Amino acid sequence: MNCVPGPIAATRTMLDQSQTPIVSALQASSHRSHAAFYAPGHKRGKGASSRLKELLGEAALAVDLPELPELDNLFAPEGVILAAQDLAAAAFGADGTCFLANGSTCGIEAAILATAGPGDKIIVPRNAHRSVIAGLVLSGAMPIFVAPDYSPELGLVLGVKAEAIAAALARHPDTRAVLLVSPTYHGICSDIAAIAALTQAHNIPLLIDEAHGSHFAFHPQLPTPALALGADLVVQSTHKVLGALSQAAMLHTQGQRIDPSRLQAALQLTQSTSPSALLLASLDAARHQMATEGKALLADTLELVDQLRTGLAAIPGVQVIDRPSVTTCSSVSDLDLTRVTVDVSGLGLTGLAADEILHGELGVTAELPELRHLTFIVSLGNGLEDVQRCITGFKVLAERGAKSRTAPQNFSDLSLPFSSQATEHPVPAVSPRQAFFAATETVSASAALGRLSADTISAYPPGIPAIVVGEPITAGAIAYLANVKRQGGYVTGGSTSGPEKFRVLVQKRE
Repeated sequence: MNCVPGPIAATRTMLDQSQTPIVSALQASSHRSHAAFYAPGHKRGKGASSRLKELLGEAALAVDLPELPELDNLFAPEGVILAAQDLAAAAFGADGTCFLANGSTCGIEAAILATAGPGDKIIVPRNAHRSVIAGLVLSGAMPIFVAPDYSPELGLVLGVKAEAIAAALARHPDTRAVLLVSPTYHGICSDIAAIAALTQAHNIPLLIDEAHGSHFAFHPQLPTPALALGADLVVQSTHKVLGALSQAAMLHTQGQRIDPSRLQAALQLTQSTSPSALLLASLDAARHQMATEGKALLADTLELVDQLRTGLAAIPGVQVIDRPSVTTCSSVSDLDLTRVTVDVSGLGLTGLAADEILHGELGVTAELPELRHLTFIVSLGNGLEDVQRCITGFKVLAERGAKSRTAPQNFSDLSLPFSSQATEHPVPAVSPRQAFFAATETVSASAALGRLSADTISAYPPGIPAIVVGEPITAGAIAYLANVKRQGGYVTGGSTSGPEKFRVLVQKRE
């Protein structure tokens, strides 16, 4: 898959970033006259449903092609995929790059499989994506959890302190890898440089879930990308901010701390054997766009962001999360300004209620509605009309709040179910893999106390797990989940819609 090694640094500048190897090959293949006796069954759109043709168009269906000889093989690239991945490595500052057709999820799972096996310890944050838990289940690795900082004033999870990683490494010197989420969904970046210095001193790989930071490498006003700060492996959801299609992602590596053959084997476990040519082509095209005009496009985007932030901040009752409000915390190195998080509690509304009005009535749709906040992604596809519509929508919300004289929402009692200052980093009683395959039963909340959870359960806000699979269920976690739901938030990850019942591991009889 050519994740490692890619083009050496001395030859990166020699690559022609104006090329689009996969896109060009697909265009040529779609026009080639031949009898198609291969999958997919619609045969370049000829046998597709008329409704699908109307939805997608014949041009898109014509390039929905399998791994024909001229289109290369994702699992053993030698032609256009290899060329496209090398171009991406050069553009994103990696030694090697792999295209992912199963989203960042498969990349995170593969990263864990490549660095930690059954019983091996890996340091992970409590705000990790569910794909990290899936990777732990697949690998059998034991998580050593560290808590990110949390700001009760802002109601936001911040970064992970380097000191927290140092303490976990001191307690568990046999740790095989460290995994972090940076930036968070809200654009908050941890101090990757300081943490990379720690992992390098221990000679273990630093894995970064940079799903929301694929644009960082292309404009100086954005946070520094994790690769440039010393990360060994970075996974990016290229579709989240850049111009790739949904589910298209990239995995970048550098250095020698990760076995390339094991990483390739892991990706073959987590990737589809029939990767979509459309997704691969969209990665090729997204890289081309950013390498050739990314800085100018992002400059326009940042100008729009400034207008949106300024306009929203001028509305009474609206608080826009800015850099100074988060970078005063030592766990935070930077904030991605294109991720606009708005605290609407001053309007007397929850974020969920505000989202219903904005989306249902005013034609403004947020990326992430939460109990206290709305988060918006401003990217290359947005324009001035979008910004103006968003500002107008918030003015309507403010006017409604003023007319109803609603008091500001108070979420001050939503403390985390664990301490963000915790110094203990215990090994779980059972691994997520063991918990996944164990016999389970569903019991009441009172009967669940002290039992090992069969699920990872999170509450929004702030969206980090209150209970992780394999951990004992505590009274504090149950109370926290109930409190969040009572105030209008929601609980995800369990087999039920709330904290009344829990799925737990069946206890062995003595």
